[in-house]
Order: sequence, then structure tokens, then C-alpha cells
Amino acid sequence: MKPLLDDQPITHLPFGPMIMFNHFTSNYVGEPFTKRVEKLKEEVRLMLNSVDPLNQLELIDDLERLGVSYHFQDEIKRILNKIHNNNSSNYKQRKESLHAVTLEFRLLRKHGYDIPTEIFDNFRAKKGNFRPCLKDDCRGILSMYEAAFLLKEGENAIFDDVRNFTTSYLKEYVKENKDQYLSTLVSHELELPRYWRMIRLEARWFIDVYETRPDMNSIVLELAKLDFNMVQATHQEDVKSASR
Repeated sequence: MKPLLDDQPITHLPFGPMIMFNHFTSNYVGEPFTKRVEKLKEEVRLMLNSVDPLNQLELIDDLERLGVSYHFQDEIKRILNKIHNNNSSNYKQRKESLHAVTLEFRLLRKHGYDIPTEIFDNFRAKKGNFRPCLKDDCRGILSMYEAAFLLKEGENAIFDDVRNFTTSYLKEYVKENKDQYLSTLVSHELELPRYWRMIRLEARWFIDVYETRPDMNSIVLELAKLDFNMVQATHQEDVKSASR
């Protein structure tokens, strides 16, 4: 394989399964790959700093699921701190879309912030049922389903409401298969919630799915593929050394 140039994307390169053979030698080692990763990381940092709060949260969510968020821990902490500080006094009055609110709730909860479940109040009718209009927002309902698994002890009542409402909707959505990308995510999530899965295996699965997304970011995808292959190469070398 010829050396990788700084401006040469690698999203087209072979991307195989996780392999751990004693005789296996990875091509993903050396300075050209390291330099390319550093360049991609800088481009992603610029993205994190230049987009609005919702796009920042969506990018953070993608980076986490692709297994590369550990490169941006400081940036992610700063962004989440700012969002939490800006919104902590008005969670009960939130008017954004279900997708925006549930994504914010889920990421802040995951990172240890104390976000009240009252953030969902504006999406309920007077009798406590979720509003019918929400059924046009599959991304929001999927994110709400994922958020339900981050609820704490003592929040069982809302957990049951959210899980029952979202599970019923998502099963119907898969049957209709209106959007292949979303249907793939929903089927995967219903099979086993993402927060119960092994992070590295989930990243390997999601890289393939992310590549099919209509608004896929080629820089983020290239970084995810390179990072996965380089980390795997390091593990392979460790296994070979240990076996010797």
C-alpha cells in the first residue's frame, strides 16, 4: 500500500471484521496514518466549535457511537457544561423539538448531569399521555427510548410510560420501513439497547451503518475507520507479544 497523503481520504479502504491472529500483520501502523488521524481530529474540533448547540450534540452522539469521542473529551465536557448552564433554569419550559430535548437529556444524563424528567412535560397532554403529534418525529422517539434506560431509581413511573409509548411506536415504524437508515437503527435498538452493548463492537457495527446515512460526514467516517483499524493493530501487536 502506498503511503497516505495528507489530503487523501480513506473512507474507501477495506474495513474488515475484528481479527486477532498471531500471524496477522496490520497495514494501519506508521507515521502516515498517525499524521492523517491528527489532521482529521483537528478538523473535527473545528466542527465542534463552529456549529449550533443541537448540531454539537448530534456530532457528540455520533462520535461516541463511532468510538472516537475519547479524542475530544475536553471539548465535549466544555460543550455539555455550557449547554447545562444555559438551560438548567428552564427545563420545564423547553419548546424545542422532541429530538433536540431528548438528545440533550440523554447526553447530559450519560455524562453525569442531574437533568430532571420534567424536561418531557411539554410533550405530554393534560392527562399525562404523550401528544399524538410526536409520531412525526421518529428520531426524537428513538432518542427518548434510549434515554429511558438512563433514568434513575425512583423514576420508574416515567420509565414505564416512556418505554411503553416508544416501544409500541418504534415497532410499528420498523414494519412500515419508511427510512432504511432509521429503521436499521430502530431494529438494532429494540434488539438490545445501545447502552447495554460492548462499546467497541457497537462502534464496529455503527461505522458500517453510518456510512449509509444520507448526511454522513466523510471526515468523521474516515477518522472512525482509521482509528478503529489503528487501535485494532495495537491490540494485535499486544496479543502477538504476549503469545511469544
